[in-house]
Amino acid sequence: MSLSPIQSFLKQEASGGIILMFTAMFAMILANSPWASYYDLLLDVPVIVSIGSFEIAKPLLLWINDGLMALFFFLVGLELKREFLEGNLSEPGQIALPAIAAVGGMIVPALFYVALNYDDPVAIKGWAIPTATDIAFALGILAIIGSKVPLQLKVFLTSLAIFDDLGAIIVIALFYTDKLSLLSLVIAAVMLSTLFTLNKKGVTNTSPYIFLGVILWIAVLKSGVHATLAGVALAFFIPMKGAKGEPSPLKTLEHNLHSMVAFIVLPIFAFANAGISFSGVGIGQILAPVPLGIIAGLLVGKQIGIFGFCFIAIKLGFAKLPEKVNWTLLYGVSLLCGVGFTMSLFIGSLAFEQSSISPLFQDRLGIVIGSLISGVIGFVVIKTTLNKQD
Repeated sequence: MSLSPIQSFLKQEASGGIILMFTAMFAMILANSPWASYYDLLLDVPVIVSIGSFEIAKPLLLWINDGLMALFFFLVGLELKREFLEGNLSEPGQIALPAIAAVGGMIVPALFYVALNYDDPVAIKGWAIPTATDIAFALGILAIIGSKVPLQLKVFLTSLAIFDDLGAIIVIALFYTDKLSLLSLVIAAVMLSTLFTLNKKGVTNTSPYIFLGVILWIAVLKSGVHATLAGVALAFFIPMKGAKGEPSPLKTLEHNLHSMVAFIVLPIFAFANAGISFSGVGIGQILAPVPLGIIAGLLVGKQIGIFGFCFIAIKLGFAKLPEKVNWTLLYGVSLLCGVGFTMSLFIGSLAFEQSSISPLFQDRLGIVIGSLISGVIGFVVIKTTLNKQD
């Protein structure tokens, strides 16, 4: 029996999430082993690309975070466009509950973090870290539970995460930019205008879009706006409809990229960013304002924000529970959304990369602990609920 597009998507995301878990665990083991110094040296290897006087020089870690993750955001942009045009988010009735849940799942965790770090001008920069949800990790946990999980629950989680990703994109664009370069921004604007023209003229060959997208990425990288946003911007110009008799350029690109991102890009990102040394870590370090704010945001803020906003919306008649999903399963998914991991690590790298707070310790400590506890409790709640329904 062939799988529907949403079932194929969920299956691939879940498999990628399981690989992410093992990759992250391997990075942590390596960072706490006698080979830890080699792990750090690998990530600090300088990689330089130069053409004449033009040069991009970054350590390997930043090439991963700025370069490879642009592919991830490009895929996110493709998924967003497809979902809003003809997917699960194309009907107003399908949008309401996951959209409301995503808003609550961003606002409340941020408030928890701010409440614990409002008096520190450096730490407060990390307010957006606990607002993120890692869809691959969350679906990977549901995959471990097995086939008992209703498809409607997975679709709700996926839709919520899509809105969550959209919120993260907006947050990164508005709050995590460096000093802006006018020349680079002008070049980026020219590239966007050209991409718009290609789309309006009905060009369906993706090669010119990709070529201009690479130039756009370089311009955005040099502009001070985070380079991964170039991936999202490029995705919005990829045509949905192909030439007569030809497949959709957008769907083709999405299909071709999905495996590479799920099984290569995100695992590499996890390996490069999850290596935390727990040497000397005690209760004092865990209860420091930054990690405690992230743990509270992911573990407590996410479940209150998502479940609370959904409860109010449903009781007021703005939305309704998905079919085959009860309140306990909804609460379990609210807990699973506290698995921030990939996007939380990414936002943390933006928030603290130039501060005195080590991006390799305080924020990552909070992300790992908050995500781990949220994932375990969410798993137990959902599995117990499904077992009782048998």
